[in-house]
Amino acid sequence: MHTAELALSLLLVVIIVVSLLSNVLVLICFLYNAEIRKQVPGLFILNLTFCNLLLSASSMPLTLFGVLSNAHPGGHIFCQVVGFLDTFLTTNSMLSMAALSIDRWVAVVFPLSYHSRIRHRDAVIALAYTWVHSLSFSVVAACLSWVGYHQLYASCTLCNGRAVNAKTQFAIYTVVQHSLTFLLVSVVLCVTYLKVLKVARFHCKRIDVITMQTLVLLVDIHPSVRQRCLEEQKRRRQRATRKISTFIGTFVICFTPYVITRIVELFVTEPFNQNWGVLCKSLAYSKAACDPFVYSLLRHQYRKTCSDIINRLLKRSSPNGSGMYCIFRV
Repeated sequence: MHTAELALSLLLVVIIVVSLLSNVLVLICFLYNAEIRKQVPGLFILNLTFCNLLLSASSMPLTLFGVLSNAHPGGHIFCQVVGFLDTFLTTNSMLSMAALSIDRWVAVVFPLSYHSRIRHRDAVIALAYTWVHSLSFSVVAACLSWVGYHQLYASCTLCNGRAVNAKTQFAIYTVVQHSLTFLLVSVVLCVTYLKVLKVARFHCKRIDVITMQTLVLLVDIHPSVRQRCLEEQKRRRQRATRKISTFIGTFVICFTPYVITRIVELFVTEPFNQNWGVLCKSLAYSKAACDPFVYSLLRHQYRKTCSDIINRLLKRSSPNGSGMYCIFRV
């Protein structure tokens, strides 16, 4: 095995392990904390978590097997099933991210009317659309035999038809699919999160003005306290920008190389290097490992829930035990 193949194999192993552990932890937090289950975004996060878990348990190990053995993983029917799941789960997870961004946009831009605009019924309708959208593309690909083992990505995924007419149809299908998933979700993420950032900066500016007015009135305030207030203002502005950059940046970095390679592959005759294809596929897989941290585990509510779970396992009393929401409580 070459050094590049060994490095890609290790990368895939890390992605699989991190993705499985982190998504299972998010699922445990969801089941443990009743408050999380009551929130509308919890439905989108639950759907995203299930998609990531299934992807980590189906497509990723077979890609790892394909890289290690450089051979077709399993039989033809089995590979078609996994390819169907790969298309469905990837599309569904992308649309779930778009739904989460719309939910955050409504919560920040329309905070007073959020609960009347976004209800559980609306979330269920949005999830139904993501499933119909994902199933439509997956079923079409399966019915036209456009799923199977793709040598470039060492994966059971979408692959070209053999006949010239089939290749043209497959090219149209691929462009439409990525336009209505990756491109659409990219636009939604950019528009919604940039509007959220604009509102956050506006509120930070108002807080900064009030803080500066207070500092001016407090003429006897110690210089070190004034400096800490100014530093906190700067950190608050940077924190909002960093969060938005993380939401958009992880999506773009993880999926863009794979999608561009998929599109370019349709119109070139020279084959890509397999190491590049596997790397692009691994980057797309890595989004499943990033999502639990980006959308859940780094939030205070999930961190507190994890702490409560650890305290319960270690039979320690939580400092906030009176406010614990637990499905195991009688």
